[in-house]
Amino acid sequence: MTDWVSQLADDVIAEAERRAPGKTIVCASGLSPSGPIHLGNLREVMTPHLVADEIRRRGLDCVHLLSWDDYDRFRKVPVGIPEEWAEHIGKPLTSVPAPPGSAYPNWAEHFKTPMISALARLGVTYRGISQTKQYTSGVYREQILHAMRERDRIDEVLSRFRTKAKPKAKDADEAAALEGSGAAEEEAGYYPYKPYCALCGRDLTTVTGYDDETTELAYTCACGYGETVRLATHDRGKLVWKVDWPMRWAYEGVVFEPSGVDHTSPGSSFEVGGHLVGEVFGGQQPIGPRYAFVGISGMAKMSSSKGGVPTAADALEIMEAPLLRWMYARRKPAQSFKVAFDQEIQRLYDEWDALERKVADGTALPADLTVHARSVRTAEGPLESTRRRVPYRMLASIADVTTGDEEQTLRILRELDPADPVTDLESVRPRLDRAQRWVSTQVPAEQRTSVLAEPDADLLAGLGDEQRESLRLLLEGLDEHWSLEGLTALVYGVPKLQAGLPAEAKATPELKAAQREFFVLLYTLLVGRDTGPRLPTLLLAVGADRVRKLLGA
Repeated sequence: MTDWVSQLADDVIAEAERRAPGKTIVCASGLSPSGPIHLGNLREVMTPHLVADEIRRRGLDCVHLLSWDDYDRFRKVPVGIPEEWAEHIGKPLTSVPAPPGSAYPNWAEHFKTPMISALARLGVTYRGISQTKQYTSGVYREQILHAMRERDRIDEVLSRFRTKAKPKAKDADEAAALEGSGAAEEEAGYYPYKPYCALCGRDLTTVTGYDDETTELAYTCACGYGETVRLATHDRGKLVWKVDWPMRWAYEGVVFEPSGVDHTSPGSSFEVGGHLVGEVFGGQQPIGPRYAFVGISGMAKMSSSKGGVPTAADALEIMEAPLLRWMYARRKPAQSFKVAFDQEIQRLYDEWDALERKVADGTALPADLTVHARSVRTAEGPLESTRRRVPYRMLASIADVTTGDEEQTLRILRELDPADPVTDLESVRPRLDRAQRWVSTQVPAEQRTSVLAEPDADLLAGLGDEQRESLRLLLEGLDEHWSLEGLTALVYGVPKLQAGLPAEAKATPELKAAQREFFVLLYTLLVGRDTGPRLPTLLLAVGADRVRKLLGA
């Protein structure tokens, strides 16, 4: 079945064959570890990953390059970071100390490492490239010298776009961020190379002269320092972004790379790069779609990463990797979607489990089969999955009531289906762990379930005859119906019995109202409020003896 991934893979294979027949196909993406690498950034990686993985499934040689833009400048001090970090603004991210309390050697590694771990759990295979290492080891030396020789041509290409409206900086920080975009001119002419100052380590430098023959480059810095270096041996600087990106396309032979909407607007770095890569570097612009926004549904403030944006690591704390892959695989890149951190995650898991059942019994549609296959395995093999797929919402309810007590959790799980009991917690992991984490990090304390320690004597004493009868019918049926399916039938059936209706009677508005009143009574007597986890799960969690005590038996 052809889905968007297969279609793009077809295009990439055809384009690669046209450009360089028989050579390794190169897909690429880039991430800046300037802060938390959020779920929108993840789409930058998942899109080429899925395409590269499909190409490898077909038996072709394909590599996914992931450039870590860790040689970019530190732009501003984020909220929550001490103000003294302002002295590092303008330094490469790998030269900035990590946030206070971090175990990592620098700012870039602090934000890269969680993403690297998350990508491994997601089954994303790639070749990582540190731009700090590329520049400081001289890998791009010839490309830098070439760009300097071609600076007038680069300037001419850039000038075609300078008549268009330029983005205006809102403040000094944003002005610094726009600096080095490729549109700035130095006092002595345009230069596409930006040195980092040898004294202060920042990029607050101005190139004052360059000699093509000797490669001598003179610069001054806002800190007052200035020097002349030989660019043929100088490895403490980088090409400005609008030149750097097309240089890499040509250097790496990139065939496929998607772009966010911010990079594909008129006059953007992607459009400008498309001209520079051919006119200056003799390469070709990658093909690739524009990808849309990824939103978040209801993430609790208490669990968001510093910076207030949820990351792939945050998402993988509350959901299994195949589910997160599925969310990115089932939507075309141009389609936006939301990753659920609130109650919606339970509905999402229900939808996923329904798909898994259809796949298992052979009733899934071809398109759904294809997306499912991309979610649960890669060309290298299957991802970790839960053997016994107890519904996520049920696991969350159990985690809520038991507060993670393993003995209690296993007892409840064992009683869900006495004919086929869960015999060990490992069989319901990692899903159980994800559900427990969701409850502890995403459900506010006031919404969690706390079973009453003692019966509400006043409430029990004030019950009417009809309410007492409903409790009697429930308690009489507990032992016979002590399973998830049985208790479900019991709690819905008691109001039917009281109304003189058969167990199979369809719900009417009057019956629904009676059931609701009965449910509110049970919730109030068990947890002291009128709502809570699904009653069958709650009853199993509380245990038969304690239920009898709290209901006044």
